[in-house]
Amino acid sequence: MANIDVINLQGETVGSIELDDAIFGAEVKPHLHWEVVRWQRAKARSGTHLVKTKSERSGTGAKPYRQKGTGNARQGSRRSVQFVGGGRVHGPQQRDYGFSVNKKARRAALRSVLSQCLADNKLMVVKAFDLETPKTKQLVAVLGQIGADNAVLVGESTDENLRLSARNLQGVETLSADGLNVYSVLGHEKLVISEAAVKDIERRLG
Repeated sequence: MANIDVINLQGETVGSIELDDAIFGAEVKPHLHWEVVRWQRAKARSGTHLVKTKSERSGTGAKPYRQKGTGNARQGSRRSVQFVGGGRVHGPQQRDYGFSVNKKARRAALRSVLSQCLADNKLMVVKAFDLETPKTKQLVAVLGQIGADNAVLVGESTDENLRLSARNLQGVETLSADGLNVYSVLGHEKLVISEAAVKDIERRLG
């Protein structure tokens, strides 16, 4: 079991907590980080891009002029791709970019990235995000005090004051223990977790 200091919102050490080695002391596997980040980003793509083919363009299906005698090349439709307003060939169509990564690999990747954070001194544990009201200015002062201006803040899922205080802050993301993910952790300089959320994460990944 690894021990880490628990701080309050003023940056003062108020205790310590034991972290489960199975979660925070696992082998770091960068290839799993890459695979899961690729999976998350692919799932986030909307895939709604679409161009119209010849059959989907509006317009007459009649020949623009007769087959012979005009001196022009033979044409079958004004909706053909060579005409302005015609269809497009081999253009983007709607699709789902998602693919499958099994749950065991996703959990292993999250354990790996949490272990890397601990090893790199990027992990901080706070007693609680006990903000009395949703005040962005107050949260900015807190993050400056503890040295976490660019961070993922992991608190309880019911902590609306934390979410509302952080929603307009660039470089700050708030998550619940259930929403903690590899992409968010890797995209920030610090990972700040409340003491209660640490227990939730250990239950989720244990």
